[in-house]
Amino acid sequence: MERTGAQILMEGLAREGVERVFGYAGATICPIADALREDPNIDYTLVRTEQNAGHMASGYARATGKTGVCIVTSGPGATNLITGVATAYMDSSPVVFLTCNVSEPLLGRDTFQEVDITGIAMPITKATYLVRDAQTIPDVMRQAFAVAASGRPGPVLIDFLKDVTFPSVEIEYEFVPWRENRGCAGMRELSRDHELKKPTPNQEDVDILLDMIAGAQRPFVICGGGVVLGRADKEFKAFAEKLDAPVAISLMGGGGFSGSHPLTTGMIGMHGSKASNTACDECDLLIAVGCRFSDRVATDPASFAANAKIVHIDIDRAEIDKNVKTCHHIVGDARRVLELLNERLPQHDYAAWKAQVFARKELPLKKDNLLHAHEILETISDLTNGDAIIATDVGQHQMWSCQYYHFSRPGQLLTSGGFGTMGFGLGAAMGATVGNPGKVVVHCTGDGCFRMNCHELATVRHYGLPIISVVFNNGTLGMVRQWQNLIYEKRFSQTTLDRGPDFVKLAEAYGLKGFRAGSQAEFEDAFRQALEAGCGCVIDCAIDMDAMVHPMVGGGTPVTEFLLH
Repeated sequence: MERTGAQILMEGLAREGVERVFGYAGATICPIADALREDPNIDYTLVRTEQNAGHMASGYARATGKTGVCIVTSGPGATNLITGVATAYMDSSPVVFLTCNVSEPLLGRDTFQEVDITGIAMPITKATYLVRDAQTIPDVMRQAFAVAASGRPGPVLIDFLKDVTFPSVEIEYEFVPWRENRGCAGMRELSRDHELKKPTPNQEDVDILLDMIAGAQRPFVICGGGVVLGRADKEFKAFAEKLDAPVAISLMGGGGFSGSHPLTTGMIGMHGSKASNTACDECDLLIAVGCRFSDRVATDPASFAANAKIVHIDIDRAEIDKNVKTCHHIVGDARRVLELLNERLPQHDYAAWKAQVFARKELPLKKDNLLHAHEILETISDLTNGDAIIATDVGQHQMWSCQYYHFSRPGQLLTSGGFGTMGFGLGAAMGATVGNPGKVVVHCTGDGCFRMNCHELATVRHYGLPIISVVFNNGTLGMVRQWQNLIYEKRFSQTTLDRGPDFVKLAEAYGLKGFRAGSQAEFEDAFRQALEAGCGCVIDCAIDMDAMVHPMVGGGTPVTEFLLH
């Protein structure tokens, strides 16, 4: 049977169980768009910019546990996508990015909208493929999805030459192992089994950790993003409760362990709680599960957990001893490692150690006539029973969201932790909404970040996505101003945002509902109306320009040396 390369690509998506793709149209992908139009089983969401198509695919992947798919055109379409690719890479989001390039005879001639996107994307993907022959499309698709979702997840990019997508070819559609002479760059032979094998934990390594636990007096655990990505939350909870040790949660670990659990000490690191950071400094055994010890967690690697034996559990061998030197490590999938530990771990009781740690937990914040970030997040939690999916942008509102909204399941927090991408949140919220119909999705953003993605309100309106955007509007680039306040002796430069637009009028211009809030009562009323509206809404919340994220540890200093507390 003859089919075009674009039709073969669609069949590849169908065989991977793809139901939704996100993207932006362009000349070189017209054959693919034509094939999409004829396929009733794949829904396509047209966004306003390619970067947000990437964020939408990432948000969909992280909120559903499925692999996201994004399709954009050549040249600037592909380069606009790069921030979305890098964001997915840094946060280990399984996304297959599809781009289309100029035709073979025009390749390498500086043709209109030609770019070596596979070369550009190579450092920020798990793999890149350039497809020059339609016969290789089945193999490429199979391998791309296997690589994206296996081991430590991450993005894969496939670039199709345009003349591969539209001629009809005779092909037996079968996934067969790759052979290097078949015409694609960067591919290796794989077994016929669709799933790549996960690293198997070494039982001896597990036994060593059990012995270390038996000899510990002050154990402490970090729940990292690997627990979320591996959907190992149930196994982690069982481990923490058996160990009976305090648990800190990294930014990307939000949802891997309930933020309201009695063993939770809160976030750790630069904006971590005093209880978490001090416990890290005082523990004698630190067990980090799926945590890569970034500079935001291990602010000073040399002094990090200096009194402890550090044990690192991670699926990616490259992360072991990369940032923090460990005494012991276990390479493997978080869920499987925890299962093995739970099989033999006896019930422990560290009452005195827990009392010491939790004595440092922060007291409830005082209330006054101003609208505070914690009141906004607490109200969102109360009115949604803590069940809403929260997508954030980057900055102060991001840290507040992670401090005051207690996530309870994987995929409930969508944030750009590794790359710190302003403008990530609304695209991620759209992807989460599409992947979780019926769930309340709240986009928490700052007035600076919102200006970077608010044009996607057109997408929200067109597809009827009931996303509630809550703008923490302090009239400034808040986190940068906080650094200028504390480190640069109040020399405020290029951070004040004393300019438009009026976010309420902007929402209304896009056909959505807009609200203002300057007090907790006003915010509660606005949020209730937004929940009942059944459409996209924007709530403009006026907060103090000099409100700060407490605590704060300076970069390069020990986690117990607070600049702000």
